[in-house]
Amino acid sequence: MIRNILGSLVALAGAASAVLSPFRDWYDGRAGQDYRVRDLFGGITATESGVLVSILLPFLFAALLVIAGVVLRSRIAVALAGLVVLGFTILWMVRQGQAEGALTVGGDGAGLQVGVANALAGGVLMLIGALLMSGRGAGARSRARARREREPVEPYAAPPADQVDTWPPTQEPGMSTHTSPWPEPEVDPYTGPDPHDPRTRSYPQAERGPEPGDPGDPRDPVHPPHRPPER
Repeated sequence: MIRNILGSLVALAGAASAVLSPFRDWYDGRAGQDYRVRDLFGGITATESGVLVSILLPFLFAALLVIAGVVLRSRIAVALAGLVVLGFTILWMVRQGQAEGALTVGGDGAGLQVGVANALAGGVLMLIGALLMSGRGAGARSRARARREREPVEPYAAPPADQVDTWPPTQEPGMSTHTSPWPEPEVDPYTGPDPHDPRTRSYPQAERGPEPGDPGDPRDPVHPPHRPPER
């Protein structure tokens, strides 16, 4: 947040310096607003220019880019505005040098004057402001990090929503496999299980016939079954 504010102030100061520069002298007492935009591409002439078609036009466009970049917190827009101001100023210097044969800097009002310095300083300030700004993405990341720090941390991870809660839990080795609704009966070591307890009651098995080899088996020739004498 602080970086965005500081960078925005520097960029806006650069835009103000660039917009005011055409109203000051640029070369040999001639103001920047007297140079036409078309002269920057076709060559410097002595023809006077209107304000809206002078070199002020690209500087106004750069100032609007700076304002949009500050509002949207866009570093790219602010940097592009600085490149526009520096580009048109350097292009004017190249054309002026071609027209005069050489560029001079004099203290008596001859040569390059304060208007050019204001334009160059405005472009540099815009680039510095773009570098100082943290941008839109960094602000969003800092807010997300602060929101995560304010949220309470769960001591244990919550189970997934699609996980089915089952009971009883999975049987571990060595644990009892008793599934009866009643508790397991305690067996008396002296008398044995209670015969009246339905959980330990043993039911009689079905009677079975004599097995082969048992005494009384009709199929056993050594011990035939006893039969009463016939009368």
